[in-house]
Amino acid sequence: MATITADVVKRLRERTGAGMMDCKKALVQANGDLDAAERLLKEMGLAAVAKRQDRATDNGRVFVKVKDGRAVLVELSCETDFVAGNQQFIDLGDKICDVALEKGYTEPNDELNAMVTDLITIIKENMALKSLCAYELGENEYAASYIHGNGSLAVLVMFKADDAALFEKAEVKEFANDCALHVAAFTPSYLDTDKIDAEYIAEQESIFAAQAAKMDKPEKVQAGIVKGRLAKHLAEVAFLQQPFVKDDSMTVGKKLAEVAKAAGGKLEITDFAFLRAGLASCSV
Repeated sequence: MATITADVVKRLRERTGAGMMDCKKALVQANGDLDAAERLLKEMGLAAVAKRQDRATDNGRVFVKVKDGRAVLVELSCETDFVAGNQQFIDLGDKICDVALEKGYTEPNDELNAMVTDLITIIKENMALKSLCAYELGENEYAASYIHGNGSLAVLVMFKADDAALFEKAEVKEFANDCALHVAAFTPSYLDTDKIDAEYIAEQESIFAAQAAKMDKPEKVQAGIVKGRLAKHLAEVAFLQQPFVKDDSMTVGKKLAEVAKAAGGKLEITDFAFLRAGLASCSV
């Protein structure tokens, strides 16, 4: 039987990230062969992964990255908040973003899921790639991103200008970043009031009509109340109509026009999205 030294155990641990006792056990079974021991650890890990698949993954972290005309939002889930703060877990989320951006992936796939499985074999806790949302940026387009707290909420806001040079201006960059912060703070449901679907409007209108019907008011007054409440509500859920997070004396839309005029160009917000840990889908 080969002698298993502390140095060999350390080298295997550095290769695999597995625990010291697991490394020693694998080396004993492999008669000191480092490569064979590494294979054994992977086999042992994969068997353990299968046993963990039914464990709930109620914790996790979200990630966002923009690079070379692409942007991604990613959610990784895990069993405990301790692992959600683990650096290897955080590095995995960043790596998944990088691979998705480089290869143009738009949803979870076998390659990305295999990366998650590899970390499960090391950390020994169930994990899952819950969501991946990808966005392509066209000519003269730009995406601002923001991560809130310890990866609990990730935001993207997409812009378009008449000239890409506009996005190099400090006031435009600052406004773009503030818009991402705004979405994190107010989580709007729609970009603009004219983007709100008719079914949602009809549902809200019926709610306000039922409320107004209980008032001792003439029919015309009730209709006015419904109209006013509906307009107020729609403005509250539409990004461009919400009071701007850094200056509530004006809406996001008015601030957008002000910034564009000061920068000497045309600027519009074309889309936004946010991903909340535990939600497992991108909200737009």
